[in-house]
Amino acid sequence: MSDTIEIKKDHLWKASTLVLLLVVIGMVTLGDNSAQPTINGNAVKAPSNGGAKAPSNIDMDELADDDAFKGDENAPVTIVEWSDYECPFCGRFYSQTLSQIEEQYINTGKVKFVYRDFPLGFHQNAQKAAEAAECAGEQGKYFEMHDALFESGVEGGVPAFKQYATTIGLDQGDFDSCLDSGKFANEVQADMKAGSAAGITGTPGFIINGQLVSGAQPFSVFQQIIESELA
Repeated sequence: MSDTIEIKKDHLWKASTLVLLLVVIGMVTLGDNSAQPTINGNAVKAPSNGGAKAPSNIDMDELADDDAFKGDENAPVTIVEWSDYECPFCGRFYSQTLSQIEEQYINTGKVKFVYRDFPLGFHQNAQKAAEAAECAGEQGKYFEMHDALFESGVEGGVPAFKQYATTIGLDQGDFDSCLDSGKFANEVQADMKAGSAAGITGTPGFIINGQLVSGAQPFSVFQQIIESELA
């Protein structure tokens, strides 16, 4: 009897492991970029002298559109990020890399950093989170909401986003009306369309002065590309 129970447990463990493996494979396939940095789909083991080119007709000013940005509007280097507030690798870029780029390049006038949305379909709160940031931007606090979404998470959905609005000092009625109406739903989808046209296939994805870079990059990769563009 005990042998039978042990065999069943062993089969159950193997089946559970297989299901978990399939879920992970599915997430990677559907668009969450892994921590392994890539340039145009090729793994980057060390910083290189620049990245692979995005489609040749890329216009960085057009690509930046009218989306929220940090830094000098006329900075010599423009980074456009496509991201998903529910993507763990996007969160890793935010927490580990963006602050270093901001300190060394954005705050010194060398980089203009543009954020655009790319909410993945299997992340149930990503679309409304993106809309929440756009609604906050309407009141001049886009990046305050951007930061709150990454730091506090999106698991609570719309009620949580409304609480973040209170915390960062937005007009609650205007924010709630904006978010509930779906006012910026089409804007978010337009970001996705522009990203796909530029070669973005997953999150986070970046175009740096025409160079297509994918994955949750370490700062060293960004630094090498930026310095190459500034040289």
